Amino acid sequence: MKTRHRYVIVGAGRAAASAVEGIRQVETAGPILMIGAEAMLPYERPPLSKQLWFGKKKPAEIFPHSLEWYQSQGVELLLGRRATGLDATARKLIDDRGGEHEYDKLLLATGGAPRTLAIPGGELPGVSYYRTLADYTALQEMAPRGKTATVIGGGFIGSELAAALTHAGAQVTMLFPGRYLAQRVFPEPFAQLVTQQFRERGIRVLGGDVPTSIVHKGNRFLTNTRDGEQLPSDMVVVGVGIRPSTELAAAAGLTIADGVAVNALLQSSSPEVYAAGDNAEFPYAALGRWMRVEHWDNALSQGRQAGRNMAGAGEKYLHLPYFFSDLFELGYEAVGDVNSRLETFADWQVEGRKGVLYYLANGRVRGAMMVDVWDKVEQARELIRRGEPVSPQALRGAIR
Repeated sequence: MKTRHRYVIVGAGRAAASAVEGIRQVETAGPILMIGAEAMLPYERPPLSKQLWFGKKKPAEIFPHSLEWYQSQGVELLLGRRATGLDATARKLIDDRGGEHEYDKLLLATGGAPRTLAIPGGELPGVSYYRTLADYTALQEMAPRGKTATVIGGGFIGSELAAALTHAGAQVTMLFPGRYLAQRVFPEPFAQLVTQQFRERGIRVLGGDVPTSIVHKGNRFLTNTRDGEQLPSDMVVVGVGIRPSTELAAAAGLTIADGVAVNALLQSSSPEVYAAGDNAEFPYAALGRWMRVEHWDNALSQGRQAGRNMAGAGEKYLHLPYFFSDLFELGYEAVGDVNSRLETFADWQVEGRKGVLYYLANGRVRGAMMVDVWDKVEQARELIRRGEPVSPQALRGAIR
């Protein structure tokens, strides 16, 4: 089967849905093809480790658009299909059923795939590399009181899943190589506090250790660790990050760095091929460096801008994406480069509970995390955009 569309979008996540919005903001006609590996419409991923577990949303509420909306926008959906080949010169995409799809402009919104454990038993059936709505459904059915879970990973996803499973009634053990939770992002005093809060919730936290093998015995898993622990559990959930899905782009000869390398207009090294979302490395203008950002707001905003530019808008992507997390009662929003290796300054209103963490390099604000301080992301963005030298003390009260 051969088709021709003005626009082809590879991927069916948040960036892909936003790209349709962006295209239609500029051009109201022109056929669009969206091809995605999951056999369902694009949905929001943050609720999978947040609102769904705490009853703040239902699964039906995480889809930004209905089937009727896509039809009204002139989008042909090929879901449950994988793109297997791309000829950027001939402007042709091949899918896993032999379909050939010619295009004028193409967007790679292929996202990322969970990093897996390179240990014996790491690929056992039932070990959850948590990423999809199907993964949520499977765990949610297994997490009533009395069930036990081993969560491998102490970053954002691992921490959120441990909190979610505990809230659902599971007995949780966490295993990760760092000393404290999210220590790549949280300054050490704050990381210590959050780790202690998890322990107070009944979560067994094993920092500074890693799994060496996983065995399935009967209906249970046994996770063996470097330090000699053996952790029996009903569930093993792995959240150790993702790797960008760049295989299709690499095979087509596009430039690959940490992801698909794009310019400020989100064009790859083949100008008719764009990339956006978790798989794209782009020039982060406000920070003056190349970055790949794996957060929802970037997928939403970058996907929309890619769609607009595919339709001819010619606008640079200058957005400063933010992200957010909820860990029991602790909630925060963050923007910019929030790396604990930078100089940090804490402006607490309530020590360790409410305030703003600033991340500085060469005396300039590069990132900010608002802990239980809400609706201040734009103020933080403005501080980062200014790029002016500032002393930590001068930041007291800058964001309230």
